[in-house]
Amino acid sequence: MNADVFETLQVPAEPDGVAPDGAEVRVLLALAGGSMAEFSLQPDQTSIAVRHLSVEELWYVLDGTGEMWRSSTDGTESVVELTPGTCVSIPVGTTFQFRSLESGLRAVGVTMPPWPVDRIEAVRVEPSQWQATLAEGPGLGPAE
Repeated sequence: MNADVFETLQVPAEPDGVAPDGAEVRVLLALAGGSMAEFSLQPDQTSIAVRHLSVEELWYVLDGTGEMWRSSTDGTESVVELTPGTCVSIPVGTTFQFRSLESGLRAVGVTMPPWPVDRIEAVRVEPSQWQATLAEGPGLGPAE
């Protein structure tokens, strides 16, 4: 078998950029069915509330503490504590927002299908659960 079919990546020390919700992002690997990235917030930061148009995500918390608010299209809402070892789902169309507490927060997210780089995928949603402390990142669509 040709070893060139496999990819290996060390997580970069510095963020690659900013996610649409304002979180720091380190882009990891992707395959046809999904992509992976690491998201982080510094202590006491709150993301912008967003909704994805066509992707769903699974997040796994690596370090720190925080909270995530999720709201479904049928009106179901939930706020969950984020601590190392917590895994959360973000189905397509879910509004969500997350924040770090006194420590920073770091999570890895798997996006299915892979995050689209050629169009707007995340849109701002108002009202949000908490007051955002971050500025929006590139690629965020207008508020709904």
